[in-house]
This record gives sequence, structure tokens and C-alpha cells, in this order.
Amino acid sequence: MPSPAVAAQSARPFQAPVRDFLHPRPDLNGKVILVTGGTGSFGRAFVKAVCEQFTPKKLIVFSRDELKQYEMAQAHPTERWPFLRYFIGDVRDVGRLQTAMRGVDYVIHAAALKHVPIAEYNPFECIKTNVMGAENVVNAAIAAGVKRVVALSTDKAANPINLYGASKLASDKIFVAAGAMAGDADTRFSVVRYGNVMGSRGSVAPFFRKLVAEGAQELPITDPRMTRFWITLDQGVNFVLSSLEAMTGGEIFVPKIPSMRTTELASAIAPGLPHKLVGIRPGEKLHEIMVPEDDARSTVELSDRYVILPSHDAARREAYLAEGALPMPEGFSYVSDRNPERLDARGLQVLLNQAYGG
Repeated sequence: MPSPAVAAQSARPFQAPVRDFLHPRPDLNGKVILVTGGTGSFGRAFVKAVCEQFTPKKLIVFSRDELKQYEMAQAHPTERWPFLRYFIGDVRDVGRLQTAMRGVDYVIHAAALKHVPIAEYNPFECIKTNVMGAENVVNAAIAAGVKRVVALSTDKAANPINLYGASKLASDKIFVAAGAMAGDADTRFSVVRYGNVMGSRGSVAPFFRKLVAEGAQELPITDPRMTRFWITLDQGVNFVLSSLEAMTGGEIFVPKIPSMRTTELASAIAPGLPHKLVGIRPGEKLHEIMVPEDDARSTVELSDRYVILPSHDAARREAYLAEGALPMPEGFSYVSDRNPERLDARGLQVLLNQAYGG
């Protein structure tokens, strides 16, 4: 039986996002959860979702920005959510991580330096946080006896051409290998990799919206051919939660999400506003990849996601296939310009409404 992703050779309109990634669902009631980078875009959305849907024993927000923690505590007062805890700390500091992880069941690792041009000009800082920080999270989780760790990755980690992507690829490799590093410990590690997040601070969508609100007469476009994958923050949180429940250890989970040209995004946000070509930024790709061709032989397909499995673990792959996953053929890759699900104007508007309201 051919894979649906391979059988669909031509792009089809994606009228509206239908995947909510709500299943499988973990039971976080009574658990202790820690999220690194907890005051970032994802961290805030994750904390909000957990507060609304579960009653954990503790939900620890671990980050290095005291102002953002203060602001977050005003929005989520402990009088209403007494299980919330705020820890000032940096993933570069393994001792502080070990202290914060005492008694923790689940860790969501979202802390990273993510700005591509800034990483290019500050390479050592990027490596200290994204690579050495990943090592620290792994070591602290094993030492503390954490049950499960999910690390957030990025499409830029697949076939990277910039330092940020390379650092996240190194981080992915660390977390995939961490199960072997844990030895007899019962700590499991997996990775979630997805594309551009509608509603996050680094996304081009709020940048375009800001320019339009300020009365811009044109929108800057790096290249008219450029395509990107798109997901909302809520979808990203749901996907992380479902992966936390589904993981057996060592997987890289990749959601099936739509893609579109950045020119189409600009036209949908500001119909009729002209575009100005400004050229591709240093370290920027024309199209994004989430499953490289070389990983196809280690990848299986589920209804709403691809799962890249450790290449050395044939038993794990067979277990997924026995549960109904489909193997991917040689030559398969998951790339934004060849994605069978293309986001049209109607589908984009649904995503924008989910991300920003309206």
C-alpha cells in the first residue's frame, strides 16, 4: 500500500486546518511538569493550556527573564492556579536545572536562541544555549529521574544551512541518543519538530500585521518563490502534548501541516498592498525541509504525523509498523514546496483567526 504522502504527487488546496493533534492525550493531573523557556511564545501557550485543561501537582516555569516571569505571574496568579511555580534559571547552568528538576515527572524543553541572523553573529552564545544547554537538560533529567522529556526542534534543523539550524540538529541528536545515555534509568527522550508558528514573536505573520497597522505602503518579500510550513501555537502545544503521551523514546515527531508561499501570506494579510523584493537574508532557505530524503528509510507515517526513528533501532520501527504505521519509500522527503497540502486564502484566514482572534 503506497503512502498517502507519496501517492499525492500534486498539491491540493487545503481549505481549512482540520488537525487539532488532540490525540493521544496525556493525563497531567497530579503530575509535576517543568517547561524550560517557559516565558517564551510556546511556553506561555503551553502553561495556559495546562492550566485550563489539567490540575497538575506542580507546573514549573523555568526561564532566565525575571520581568517576563513577573508579567506571567500577573496573568496566571497563584491564587487561582496554586500549582504554578516560577524558577529563575538558565539551561547553561546544569546545577540550577538539577535543583529545578527534583521530583519532576515530565520536562518540555523549549528554551533556545532562535533568531537566525543573531545566531550567525553570536555563534558561541548560540552553541552554549542550544547545544550545551541540551546536554545539561539531558544530564539533569537523568540525574533527577524524570520520566519523559520532549525537546522542541525546528524545520531549520533538517539539512541546516545556518548556525541556528545546525545547533538544533545537534540538539536533536543529543536527545535522540539520550535514551542510551540514560542506561538503566527509566527516563525517555523524544523530539518534536515543526515549522513556522503563526502567532509567535519570530513569525513573519505578526511582522506583516504590524507593518499594515503602522500604515506601510508595501510589504517586504525576500523571494517570490519562498514557501514555509505553518502551524498555530495551539496546534503546536497540542502536538507536543500528544507526542508526550505517544513517545516510546528516541523519536522525532513531525506534524502534517500545510504550507504556502510567503507572497500568498502577504496578499492574504494585506490584499492589494504591493510587495517589495528585499532578497534572502543570510542563512535563510528558499524552502523548508522537515524530513530530509536521507531520513526516509528511518521514517514511518501515521495519520497526522511522520515519525523519524533512530536508524539503529530496527525493533522500534517494527513496533510502529505493527501498530499500523506506514513505511516511507526511498526518495521521500517532506519539503514545503512539495507539500501535498497547500494552504489557500480561506485556510490561512482560519489559522490567523485561531492565532490572533477575529
